[in-house]
This record gives sequence, structure tokens and C-alpha cells, in this order.
Amino acid sequence: QVHLVESGGGLVQPGGSLRLSCAGSGNALNRSAIGWFRQAPGKEREAILCINSLSTSQFYTTSAKDRFTVSRDYRANTVYLQMNFLKPEDTAIYYCASRFAYCSDQVSQYIFWGQGTQVTVSS
Repeated sequence: QVHLVESGGGLVQPGGSLRLSCAGSGNALNRSAIGWFRQAPGKEREAILCINSLSTSQFYTTSAKDRFTVSRDYRANTVYLQMNFLKPEDTAIYYCASRFAYCSDQVSQYIFWGQGTQVTVSS
């Protein structure tokens, strides 16, 4: 079992940056593929990107590819989502999730989820 906790969300102005963290209990997170998802009000949860256990990442959202980066700190059992040049349309609850296999963009393929962290981009 992987217990995930997201942090780092908040209110930021358009063009600003935030770094979200996804911390896992034990080192199971290090052996897992970690996906980042977001869900805006009234919309379905969408996959943003994923990083596998070897730190290879895949982007699933075109708008994020040039603005977001993902990395992992194996010693800290943590995955980071760095978000730059944020836009109002990035406003959503952001979730990390894990699966013991390769990356996927399907919500249903992920087993363990964090509680989510709110990101609001507004002036």
C-alpha cells in the first residue's frame, strides 16, 4: 500500500509558479509510477503527466508540456510537479496517484490516490 500526501497548492497570480509535492510513506513510492491529475469544477479528472520509477516522464496534456516539469527525490520518497507560467485555466484540485507498473493516462489504472491540493490561478 502507498499512502500519498500532496502539498504546495495555493493562490497564485497568472504567470506565477507553484511546486506541488507528492510524498509517499516508506519507499514503495520509489518503485511506483506516479501520475499527476487535476479536476476543475464541473469537469472530469484529467491526466497531466506521469513519471515512472526510472524517472522517465510522459505528458498527457499538451498545454502543460512547455510549462510543467516533474521530478522525483528517491531519498525523500517524494515526487514534485513544478508548474510555471500558470494560467487561470490551470485552476483545479491537483492529485497524485500511484500504480505498480508503467505509466498510464487512465484514472482507473491508478490504485492509490492522495487527498488533493487546490491550485487557484487568479489576479
